[in-house]
Amino acid sequence: MKELFRASRDSLDSRMLAKNLRGEGFEISRDRTGRLMKVLNLEVKQKRKYKVTTDSKHQLPIVENVLNRQLTPQAPNQAWGTDITYLWIRQGWIYLAVVIDLYSRRVVGWAMNRQMKKALVIRALMMAINLRQPPPGLIHHSDRGSQYAYQKRLKQHGMIPSMSRKGNCWDNAPVAVNKWQQPEA
Repeated sequence: MKELFRASRDSLDSRMLAKNLRGEGFEISRDRTGRLMKVLNLEVKQKRKYKVTTDSKHQLPIVENVLNRQLTPQAPNQAWGTDITYLWIRQGWIYLAVVIDLYSRRVVGWAMNRQMKKALVIRALMMAINLRQPPPGLIHHSDRGSQYAYQKRLKQHGMIPSMSRKGNCWDNAPVAVNKWQQPEA
């Protein structure tokens, strides 16, 4: 029973486990399987649900794709990319916003929160600005998520806003691939 349960990555409930056990030649009911699962501490792990992190159906301003897949700048602080992902922890979903320097592929700013609001990405941006003190002209690239509608703040810091084309995952690929690196000290 334990072997079948572990082979399923802890996903078989009593009905399916009983069915698999009967397929192995055991005569066992679903009720008995359920009782034995409790005795053996075999608890079903819930599958993670998909969470949407980009809401591009909004009336907020959209800017041109200035970066235009020029994903290899020649020096630090010429282009930053941003993204949001979500993580499942025991207490529920948590959102992680990152800012990555596209030259070094290093995380230069990040923030986490239980809610995916504009404040989340602003905190990540401000961490990057405070850490790096970028010169004017830095390209700040993001997807079209409504959380990234903070062009005024970018202009205050001399940054050039850039957004991916609608439905084009390749425009933001360096951030999506590299978002698990450690923050730069």
